[in-house]
Amino acid sequence: MSDRIEQDSLGELPVPADALYGIQTLRAARNFAVSGLRPLEPFVVAQVWIKKAAALTHRDTGRLDPRRADAIVAAADEVLAGQHREQFIVDPYQAGAGTSHNMNVNEVLANRANELLGAVRGSYAPVHPNDHVNMAQSTNDTIPTNIRLAVLRQLPSLLAAVDALSAALAQKGRDFDGIVKAGRTHLQDAMPIRLGQEFSAYAGTLRRCRRRIIEAADYLNDLGIGGSAVGTGVTVQPEYPHRMVAHLGVISGITTLRVGEDRIQLMQSMGDAAAFSGALRGLAIDLSKIVSDLRLMASGPRTGLDEIVLPAVQPGSSIMPGKINPSIPEMVNQVCFQVIGCDTTVAMAAEHGQLELNVMMPVIAHNVLLSMQLLTNAITALTDRCVTGIEANAAMCAYWVERSAALATALMPQIGYAAAADIAKRSVQEGILIRDLVRREGLLPAQDIDTVLDLFRLTEIGVPSGDRPSAAGG
Repeated sequence: MSDRIEQDSLGELPVPADALYGIQTLRAARNFAVSGLRPLEPFVVAQVWIKKAAALTHRDTGRLDPRRADAIVAAADEVLAGQHREQFIVDPYQAGAGTSHNMNVNEVLANRANELLGAVRGSYAPVHPNDHVNMAQSTNDTIPTNIRLAVLRQLPSLLAAVDALSAALAQKGRDFDGIVKAGRTHLQDAMPIRLGQEFSAYAGTLRRCRRRIIEAADYLNDLGIGGSAVGTGVTVQPEYPHRMVAHLGVISGITTLRVGEDRIQLMQSMGDAAAFSGALRGLAIDLSKIVSDLRLMASGPRTGLDEIVLPAVQPGSSIMPGKINPSIPEMVNQVCFQVIGCDTTVAMAAEHGQLELNVMMPVIAHNVLLSMQLLTNAITALTDRCVTGIEANAAMCAYWVERSAALATALMPQIGYAAAADIAKRSVQEGILIRDLVRREGLLPAQDIDTVLDLFRLTEIGVPSGDRPSAAGG
């Protein structure tokens, strides 16, 4: 037979005979055929962690007999080892705060546990998806716990990617420290800056983003598991929350988990997830700015700035031979835009909880986890396929900085603001370098011109004058 008949409170449906999921999952798959997407892997894994921990907890307390508990644990271990992943089929856009996802996991583990005990799929005996796999649990406390666990599971990979990019940018900062270039504000000429200073600042920006992410993530260690239906813990044994957190720590390898002090609050509010999403948004904003800068500095090679050269990773045009585009930074920009959009979705969904529950948790989970996945992969590509291979075009940096009208700023301590502004204007009008114009007009003693307009010195704190030796070359 290709199907088996299963029954729930709404009636009967034919379920594919080889499916580990059951009738409630099938109804959800039909009702929510929206995006064609499957649940993200961390969302599946975290829910299975919870089911395994619950089986172990109930075996510890004697509420669940060892035979059933061990079968549930064995089924969970198979999923955690990578098996049966095709059985998790509910669209991320679903109703009921994640009830469909929770039941999908309950049914898969129940059916597989029964097979391990010699029963057939769909029999739900001796292991029942609600009575045993979901014992003392509710969608309403497992899905908020899932979100926290899934995020914490992905966090090390994201932080490692950020660290690698920060280190690569810092190395470029050291490599390029002796290269002076034109600074630009409002995309107009500004005082000189060293190319290395720019890259070192990018690394510092990422380090600050990292700290904000870690701070936001710490709140996610507080687990509300044991809150049951409305956070009050009805049907839950008093020792259950502490035992659950202990088992989850062992199963997940996350050693920072804590028993939530107020399970009602942790069920009502998605503020912790929203705050973490906001930290991801901050990273995306800063990261997008950095890669936009790289694209701008690499523009050219004849009609742009051409101050840096990005690694060529693919041909840039189907019609213009030899054109090389900043492909990796362009990809990263798009990822950052998506993450910012995901955060907007999370913020709106977090606000739309009512009373004891936020029913928008599935879309919160999907968008936070998607953001982490996208950022981790995009940052890794940016590091490996772009930043580590960036080269400086020192000649173009020197060319542009000497032509910057902003160099007149260095003359202010000697000739005053008005005269310096006039020099800047005349330099542009006549197409003559500030240095040459000062020499021609005799505005400074000849022996002071190169000291006052020492480009390297102008990239350090101090008043341009002849009061200290040049830092150039040292």
